[in-house]
Amino acid sequence: MPTTQEFNLLNNRFRNFYPVVIDIETAGFNPKTDALLEIALITLKMDKLGWLHTASTLHFHIKPFKGSIINPDAIAFNKIDPFNPLRGAISEKLAIKSILETVKQGIKIEGCRKGIVVAHNASFDHNFLMAAIQRLQIKKNPFHPFVTFDTAALSALVVGETVLAKACKAVGLTFDNNQAHSALYDTLQTANLFCELVNRWKCLGGWPVNIKNTNTFLKN
Repeated sequence: MPTTQEFNLLNNRFRNFYPVVIDIETAGFNPKTDALLEIALITLKMDKLGWLHTASTLHFHIKPFKGSIINPDAIAFNKIDPFNPLRGAISEKLAIKSILETVKQGIKIEGCRKGIVVAHNASFDHNFLMAAIQRLQIKKNPFHPFVTFDTAALSALVVGETVLAKACKAVGLTFDNNQAHSALYDTLQTANLFCELVNRWKCLGGWPVNIKNTNTFLKN
């Protein structure tokens, strides 16, 4: 049985997974054909008392990969001009490799086994990330191939909301709709939301798991 100090380590909190918060803005809904235009990543850390916090941030504007599709409705929605030189966009290869290297380093430092994507409606971001990794023929992918932590599902459980803005407001976080659909802003809000949900569960006595208390609650 782990000690209290061991329970306060990041690698013990999520079954040896290293959670990484990600948001991706794209030029459509098809991860195999539509361009990935922007990606942001926030790593997480636990303090000595076991409270979860945000750590480092990466953010890239990305040039559409060769032959990719740009859906006019998608860019009208996220207000990204893929070919604006002022974006400072870099290649998909450089962005993804930088992100994967950061995740690998975090996994090593925290003593974790695998990275896991944390995102709001996580299947969307996970699918685009996996498609990019496959497209770039990267063999050593530090992320779990199909497991994710979805803050939409967690928010539905905890506060009865699935929309990011509403979930943030429900837990007492501010949300600026004018900044929404920016990968960096949405990642920051998702990271703050995830930390709040995890820490709230701990505050309520849900972590570390107390089997005796759980069984008593179920009997009642």
